[in-house]
Amino acid sequence: MLHIAEMLANAARVAPDAIAVTLDDDALTFGELDRRANRIANGLRGLWVGRGDRVLWWGDTSIEAVPVFAALSKIGAVFAPLNARASVEEIAPVAEYARPRLLLCGDSHVEPGAELAIRVDVPFSPEIPTGAADGPDAPDLDERDPHVIFFTSGSTGRPKGVVLSHRTNWLRTYVGATTTAGGAGTVCMFPLFHMAGWTIAMGAWQGRRPVHFVRTPDAETLLHTTARHRAARLYCIPAVWSRILEHGIRNVDLSSLEEADTGTSATPPELLRALKDALPHTRTRVFYGSTEAGPGLQLGDADLFRKPGSVGIAQPGVDVRLAESGEVVMRSPFLMDGYFDDPAATAEALNGGWYHTGDLGAFDEEDYLSIVGRARDVIRTGGETVAPPEVEAVLSSHPAIGEIAVVGVPDAQWGEVVTAVVVIRAGTTAPDLDALRSFCTGRLAAFKQPRRLAVVDALPRTAATGQVQRTLIVERLQSAPKPP
Repeated sequence: MLHIAEMLANAARVAPDAIAVTLDDDALTFGELDRRANRIANGLRGLWVGRGDRVLWWGDTSIEAVPVFAALSKIGAVFAPLNARASVEEIAPVAEYARPRLLLCGDSHVEPGAELAIRVDVPFSPEIPTGAADGPDAPDLDERDPHVIFFTSGSTGRPKGVVLSHRTNWLRTYVGATTTAGGAGTVCMFPLFHMAGWTIAMGAWQGRRPVHFVRTPDAETLLHTTARHRAARLYCIPAVWSRILEHGIRNVDLSSLEEADTGTSATPPELLRALKDALPHTRTRVFYGSTEAGPGLQLGDADLFRKPGSVGIAQPGVDVRLAESGEVVMRSPFLMDGYFDDPAATAEALNGGWYHTGDLGAFDEEDYLSIVGRARDVIRTGGETVAPPEVEAVLSSHPAIGEIAVVGVPDAQWGEVVTAVVVIRAGTTAPDLDALRSFCTGRLAAFKQPRRLAVVDALPRTAATGQVQRTLIVERLQSAPKPP
């Protein structure tokens, strides 16, 4: 049976003394993890938590979250982590939506957890319940039962709950277990309310290898953790790799590292080149996927510079094509079961059995995919919606602009910042931002005018179709070194 409880129990039987997880100076072996999970599972059964019940977890990345995760799988309950960085006000609608049997909190969130429990009238345990050390009476577990719910950070409205079954998670993480390095495991930069944190962990546990969590994914912590545990794999998003390279790695022993991976979308070729120059003894792959779809495509190490800007080819078991609109759609055994309590959104996302990613793509002659934009390519800035083609139509008439792409760059204050990325005509001088905004006055409302200007030598385009790769532009802007 492809069930997460059985996967963890098997690791405890076969490798009880092997390290399963570390965080700072703390560690758990597979045997210790199994025993703690048994105690918590029995404690939860005493609170009438059983098969199919949803249990919310709210806390910072911690060792204590791991046996809770394992315990819930043993009794068939559903693990539903809340965003540890959100306030009670932000998280309350999500908690109400989930209709949980119980709210559990890590040490970091006990006080706000009590406030949340009162706010949404949900049962709350200020301490993780424990019982006997023996394994709990096994309910009639089924691999197609829901295992986890991850709440997406929807661009508007309440986040949706992505439901993943035990079978789906087992298959997703088996891919990771068989395609990543062995050795002393993987360093995980993701928090434990994020799907990637648990997917990376389960991929390591499938191979009975450790996962090394960090509290803060800054360069120094990630490098120190990798060196300390002689880790074989480090996966970071492009912005984090950029910070690591800026920090420098000369004084860190990374000789154990075999894989320096990134994703989950198009990654700037210049960042990949810098990564290969810094870590020439490692393999690097670019992954493309999502919480809803799981593993989708992969650009292998050998293709990094042969296919610049691509996210690669479909992973085993995945079918990828373009809808008539140009949207990337995927079909595989790794797709989500659906959105919790939202059949309309599920039907739209999984129309015809294909997951609709919302990304626009282009294939080259070898079926390598590049992401060129979003199906609903709008910028949301300060509560307003901006259509990039409208802004581009105005700016393209500026006498100094030869080529133009308008993108939204994530920003803490505005949500996204309208950014004009321009190629200047030969023999002309680039306008500054104030001049560009003045040019737009009377043609575009103030909120549609660019708040940021980037002058580039060329816009990144797909080789086969010549389409501008907007997502790659945004990645480049985010990964660029910050001015002093």
